[in-house]
Amino acid sequence: VLEGSMQQRKETLKQLNNIQGKLLIAVINYESTWRILDDLLAWRPDMVIADESQRIKTPSAKQSKAMHKLGKIAKYKLILTGTPVQNQPLDFFSQYKFLDETIFGTSYYAFRNRYAIMGGYGGYQVIGYQNLDELIKKAHSIAFRVTKEEALDLPEQIDQYQYCELELEAARIYNEVKRQSYAELKNEQEITVRNVLTRLLRLQQITGGFVNTDAGIQQHVSSAKLNLLKEILADILEAGKKVVIFARFLPEIRAILKMLENMRLEYSYITGEVPNEERGEKVRVFQEDPNCKVFVAQIQTAGLGITLHTADTAIFYSVDFNYANYSQARARIHRIGQKNNCTYVHLLAKGTIDEHVLQALQHKEDVARMVVDNWRMYFE
Repeated sequence: VLEGSMQQRKETLKQLNNIQGKLLIAVINYESTWRILDDLLAWRPDMVIADESQRIKTPSAKQSKAMHKLGKIAKYKLILTGTPVQNQPLDFFSQYKFLDETIFGTSYYAFRNRYAIMGGYGGYQVIGYQNLDELIKKAHSIAFRVTKEEALDLPEQIDQYQYCELELEAARIYNEVKRQSYAELKNEQEITVRNVLTRLLRLQQITGGFVNTDAGIQQHVSSAKLNLLKEILADILEAGKKVVIFARFLPEIRAILKMLENMRLEYSYITGEVPNEERGEKVRVFQEDPNCKVFVAQIQTAGLGITLHTADTAIFYSVDFNYANYSQARARIHRIGQKNNCTYVHLLAKGTIDEHVLQALQHKEDVARMVVDNWRMYFE
């Protein structure tokens, strides 16, 4: 897996060449591909697989251009996606330019002129489409499609895990707090649940992007998880879905709401600050208004007693330490009336408390019941 700084990714790729007699596989995200493209080209992969290939649907994007160049040198290519067309039929072009240039050619403008009707100011706007039967036939000539209805063995609930890496300064702060917490707990005569959970909470606040200073001021220290959320959210919404976002801390929720406003997305939300008498209306808007695409919920407050099944996807930005809260939050979309498989996306800062807490919750354990005997595993 190519991760870390760009230099570290390059070094990992070089080290693969020292392995003999085995299939060599390098895994990298799209955003990094163009940054180390020369090294990837020099490595000369025999096969390139583009998962979630809708991420390279824009021909002019740097990551798309990098994939086109990689595609030229690979003997075998594969794209995987549930949504090859997200906004318009023209989305096919860039993905197929990587996959097989003989299908739609190499010129986006020739492709657009063939399948789009141009008009508007200066004739530069797509006002309609043409020859779509031909486009679909060509696209399917090298494609294999399976519908949800045909895939009867799909699980009813699907868990996904998306990782981000804290920025260098945020990682430094995190490790400093972790070392300090370990030293303090080690010197205590009696380890109590409250003392351990207080220190775990501080670490969890940092992975969500915030830390409390000695003066009691909330300081923003990381955007890693918020950037990951924005990326995932864009993909889900482009697929025409609604989504529920669960988070634990109010500063996280305020940052998420500000991000949604900057993305010009309509949303509804419930936190502990929202009066009980207003919460029913908040839910109704999300359930009934087609323009309201996102529901943001504080996990301790909105995890019980509400139905959000107009969405089949929930994102856990952060969780608390209580298994019952986590389980109940999952049940907000997995309820009577839900017709689709439910997907739960967990956002995790790699190598942090996030991984430990989620692992405990998924073993149906309350972290609060475990920490006294096993506190060292969280801080060492």
